[in-house]
Amino acid sequence: MEHDRLFKELLCTFFFEFLQLFFPPLAACVDRSQPPVFLDKESFGHTSRRREVDLVVRLTMSGQAAHFLIHLEHQAQAKEGFPRRMFLYFARLLEKYGNPIYPIALFSFPTPITKQPAGYQMTVAGRRVLDFRYATLQLNRMSWRQFANQANPVASALMARMKIAPQERARVKLQCLRLLATLGLDRRKSYLISGFVDSYLQLDTQDMRTFNRSLEKLPIKERREIMQFTTSWKEEGRAEGLVAGRTQ
Repeated sequence: MEHDRLFKELLCTFFFEFLQLFFPPLAACVDRSQPPVFLDKESFGHTSRRREVDLVVRLTMSGQAAHFLIHLEHQAQAKEGFPRRMFLYFARLLEKYGNPIYPIALFSFPTPITKQPAGYQMTVAGRRVLDFRYATLQLNRMSWRQFANQANPVASALMARMKIAPQERARVKLQCLRLLATLGLDRRKSYLISGFVDSYLQLDTQDMRTFNRSLEKLPIKERREIMQFTTSWKEEGRAEGLVAGRTQ
């Protein structure tokens, strides 16, 4: 699965909504009249071990002409050495741009559920010479219930990657789509989110029965809106099947 592509498309489309959901004080500092500027991917390191930062966004401070950067690094798998890498990215971005930087790590992997580090420290001869901190969002430690009624498209999508008991998968998928149906988004944005949810909450036969039974209990208007999304999944699947058949 193309985790980075799915997350990048979601965050680039709904970046302000992402800040409002998880970082309200930070969102309040941003001038919303100035669109976010997504900077080109930066590559750091030697040729044999080059690494690219995931997302660097330049924003304007509210009431000021000053800019600052948000560096967001998405991790779909737990990897060793991540805190040090976050610091190196920070240092090199600061050297290149000179703007204040707000670093964020977004962990979307299902395991491990142990709390991930939120900083990188260095101590030499008993003296702490470095104490670098970054914000963390670890989805597998967040309860989807806390976001079920948030009128926010990012909540509708990311509930699909939060802490979900196996028996709740059908319920969460339906709640993601119920929330999406209330947001009044255009077709492209709605299908972006419904596709994200379907990628991460694919139901087995039993779960699909539970999903359909719950769907049938909803009011007709709400049910029709949700069924538009499920129909789009089937149409997309058929289209992919036809393409695959032509290439064989």
